[in-house]
Amino acid sequence: MEREAVAVIAGNAEGMALVLSQPLSFWGGIDVATGRIIDANHPDQGETVTGRILVMPGGRGSSSSSSVLAEAIRRKTAPAGIILARTDAILAVGAIVADMLYAVRMPLVVGDTEGLVSDLPTEIRDVGASCCVIRQDARAGGIPPLSRA
Repeated sequence: MEREAVAVIAGNAEGMALVLSQPLSFWGGIDVATGRIIDANHPDQGETVTGRILVMPGGRGSSSSSSVLAEAIRRKTAPAGIILARTDAILAVGAIVADMLYAVRMPLVVGDTEGLVSDLPTEIRDVGASCCVIRQDARAGGIPPLSRA
């Protein structure tokens, strides 16, 4: 499966997908030291976002989420990349700040999340002009190289 997405923060990332059915607030929802979801009311409590491609409808609340995301990126406990169904300015600010302060880029893209499944190899690829490609493949051996037409 391959689809285009709008790059809020362009870049390349790959990892196993973690698809959340509900938005997540990083402030109070993530343990920045471990990357675990700690929000007791979130259906995915206990899952770890570290190194995964986090897929969710959007962020949820608190402007402090941007600083928590930036700190998780600095500590290397953040997702490898984030795919959102709708734009979230707060998460974008966290990713921008981490890129500016720590020179660590975590791609954040907005696109169709329908049909993406947890625990499958997933990648975000920067293809230029504020466009990224989201790819997910259930075949053995993971994701084949990106074809260039």
